[in-house]
Amino acid sequence: MVRHLEFTDKTALVTGAGSGIGRGAALMLAASGAFVGLLGRTEVELRDTLAQIQSAGGNGMVLVADVSDDGAMKEAVSTLLEKRGALHMVVANAGVNGTWAPIDDLTPEEFDQTIAINLRGTYLTLHHCVGPMKTTGGSIVVISSINGTRTFTTPGATAYSATKAAQLAMVQQLALELGRHGIRINAVCPGAIETSIDDNTATRGREMAEVAVEFPDGDIPLTGGEAGTIDEVADVIHFLLSPASRHVTGTPIWVDGGQSLLR
Repeated sequence: MVRHLEFTDKTALVTGAGSGIGRGAALMLAASGAFVGLLGRTEVELRDTLAQIQSAGGNGMVLVADVSDDGAMKEAVSTLLEKRGALHMVVANAGVNGTWAPIDDLTPEEFDQTIAINLRGTYLTLHHCVGPMKTTGGSIVVISSINGTRTFTTPGATAYSATKAAQLAMVQQLALELGRHGIRINAVCPGAIETSIDDNTATRGREMAEVAVEFPDGDIPLTGGEAGTIDEVADVIHFLLSPASRHVTGTPIWVDGGQSLLR
């Protein structure tokens, strides 16, 4: 898709930028003129994203950090600010599915790991980014999910759904807190999207947590069952970061082709 360079001279931070929706958002931002801080745990993936950005004429930098690590996040954001001097846009995307298991089988360690990455990671991203943004204003997009915000049909996904519900609550709470500083914050809630996040999912005892239900053939009404694409999510992120959404804050947008309305 051809984009206007409306983000020229702007700086963005994208967490989980090495793959999936994070990579798609980073490529979209760079194609629109932004300098993109690519944050994640796997350096080789981040460098591949940067190479794609640079081959298309964009620019950015790699920031290796675990979003659940306070010290690492503080250092990463500081490094980006030292390079660029300001921060205008944030995509808080890093997350895992974690372990899906019946509540009496889900271990405290498994629960804590999902909370640490998905929820603490979102908190730390905002904690370290909002201060600098108060001087410039800007826009934040948190990547939540249909799970925990509109659907609750994934067997055993208690920890995951709890983090996604909490992310939306944070967005709506902070929309009021940050509005006076000219900072908008919104949530994108994808349904089934063609990413590799399922590779990081451990599933146990599905039959013990599942409620029997028969969904119609093609339970994504808009596409007859075909999963959405990363670009379709990136386009919504682009809208929420751009001046076109200048009066939109505290709002969830479900990018699921109507899937969550069936479920």
